[in-house]
Amino acid sequence: MASSLNLKPSASPVVTYSSGRESATPSSPPDLRLLHFNDVYHLDASSAEPVGGVARFVTLCNEYRSDSPGGVDRFPGQPELVTLFSGDAFNPSLESSVTKGAHMVPVLNKIGADCACVGNHDLDFGVRQFRHLTSQTKFPWLLANILDPALGPNVPLGNAARTHMITTSDGRFKIGLMGLGEREWLETVNSLPPNLEYRSVTEVAKELVPELRAAGADIIIALTHQREPNDNKLAEQMGGEIDLILGGHDHFYAHSLVNGTHVLRSGSDFKQLSYIEVWRRPGDSDGKKWDVTITRRDAVSSVTEDASTLQLVDSLTAKLKSSLEKPIGWSTAPLDARFTTVRTKESNWGNFVCDIMRLHYHADCAIMAAGTIRGDQIYAPGPIRVKDVTDCFPFEDPVVVIKVTGKALWEALESGVSLYPALEGRFPQVSNIVFKFDPSKSPGSRVVSVAVGGAPVDLDKTYILSTRGYMARGRDGYTSLLVKSEGGACEEVVSEENGILISMMLRQYFMALKVMGRWSNWGPSLDRHWSKVVQGVKESHPLVEAKGAKESKTEEGEVGEVKDKQASLERKDGWEEWTPAKLREKKASVTPLGEENGDAGGGYQDEEDRKKAETVEGMDRELTVMRRAFKKWCRLTGVHAKACDAMKGEEYEVDWTNAIAPQVEGRIVMI
Repeated sequence: MASSLNLKPSASPVVTYSSGRESATPSSPPDLRLLHFNDVYHLDASSAEPVGGVARFVTLCNEYRSDSPGGVDRFPGQPELVTLFSGDAFNPSLESSVTKGAHMVPVLNKIGADCACVGNHDLDFGVRQFRHLTSQTKFPWLLANILDPALGPNVPLGNAARTHMITTSDGRFKIGLMGLGEREWLETVNSLPPNLEYRSVTEVAKELVPELRAAGADIIIALTHQREPNDNKLAEQMGGEIDLILGGHDHFYAHSLVNGTHVLRSGSDFKQLSYIEVWRRPGDSDGKKWDVTITRRDAVSSVTEDASTLQLVDSLTAKLKSSLEKPIGWSTAPLDARFTTVRTKESNWGNFVCDIMRLHYHADCAIMAAGTIRGDQIYAPGPIRVKDVTDCFPFEDPVVVIKVTGKALWEALESGVSLYPALEGRFPQVSNIVFKFDPSKSPGSRVVSVAVGGAPVDLDKTYILSTRGYMARGRDGYTSLLVKSEGGACEEVVSEENGILISMMLRQYFMALKVMGRWSNWGPSLDRHWSKVVQGVKESHPLVEAKGAKESKTEEGEVGEVKDKQASLERKDGWEEWTPAKLREKKASVTPLGEENGDAGGGYQDEEDRKKAETVEGMDRELTVMRRAFKKWCRLTGVHAKACDAMKGEEYEVDWTNAIAPQVEGRIVMI
């Protein structure tokens, strides 16, 4: 029996399911009180209701805690709340692309989670980082059916636990918990150890239920991270042996009752939660049957934000902001992200990003609508900073992988060039595709030829395409890429829920290029994967190797040189301060983003480092004004600006990372 849950967001509690117990015996307090949530990514509120935001979410959670701000027990005679989480917190978000998920640890602890199931995105930064983060959480993580033989017999991936037992605060009942994940998401995470053993969810559940019962569990709860149909299938095959299946992975709110088992998922992104009251049904001495009331809560804008959580978010945000000016990579070539380039022709920056998208997911080809690239500037040779990546790729729809026919690819490219020469975001940037188009022809018949992997496209062949989730939803005219879940014909290999952000891909790519100050949690699995990606990208875009670490100068006569260089980095007036070399020198003076501690060192190395970052920030603001004025002048005078020259090899003297040099290859040919 499925509940109809397509309800408008409400500030009031909405009963999702009720067995009628609370109205039949209103004086009987529940035997268990549970709170459930899943799939949380963004700390801040969104614009549409329910707006969410972790500060409002904590306020809702606190409504069900026993202790009120006045110190009065709000639930006298009732057990304390048990809070359960069904996975996906450490990624994806723009914040996590900087912190590698570390900012979510204090948030989950603040919410007061008592137990969690591992989600696929919790492993996006590798198993070492997962272990590092979970070692700081105040609750266990479960995943019973995905095993890593390298850790020993029957040991779950990431050293997660298989089961967990929680005794209610009044000591009357034991809650037996198990964690389960589906096979499908396992195949989409590229940073996992080899030779993992996946076991059937139902098979493992049938083993664990008797074990939990033997250990004294009164109620069995499965925390899962799998699609709703798989949770329903588990409930059907278990025949009521599991009392509650609290699921994650889907980003909607839903409830069903299958074979006496309640199957629930509680929304996403700090926008919803479920409050669950449970009573043992009279006459069922074995404790297997329970009366249940499930209440949905929406974090709408009228919910007051929790003050202490706002302070926590402010402190986390401040740490993130201090990272924005820090370099994470380096380019010896100008990166052309101007709208006039990316929306009308091939761009070296578009080529580079599309190649990473393709190689990360082992796809045949990649297409990215040029509107994805928002920088609208040439990033001059020199440091690539955190803000360059997040500003240029601010969208938070992940990269997806779909199966498409050659005909659908052709139609996608036709749509991409249909509005040329207008500066439309639909213009395509591509990888492993070469196509020619004739803008003199009518829209819909402009593409003259298409080749994939060096061979003419086969219209009937199925290709694996890496693209943005936005395009797989048919946006910007890309209706031929519409996936089946949205009413189209394309099969999803990596869905939006499983994909990662472009900003995160770039972040990991640049981590792979570092030769000094490398991330301490850069494990073998991440290294294997990203080394292959780096080698693949290198075929089209050369790497410039880092110089050997330079010896520090200690002679007396050279101390003055250091002081003179520091003085040269201070803000001065005059156009001589705006040469490419000077601008590059100022950006490079800020200490690269720290990686060693496993978190992405926010904050500045010292006061001098902070002053340098502030100088660069001010310089950026002035450059923005200059660009606007210069673009207007160019338009009025008919002058066409060109990208600056690339750095010569001998000019690159950085010792901490290898540098990229993205190229234009003739992938897009206009006749």
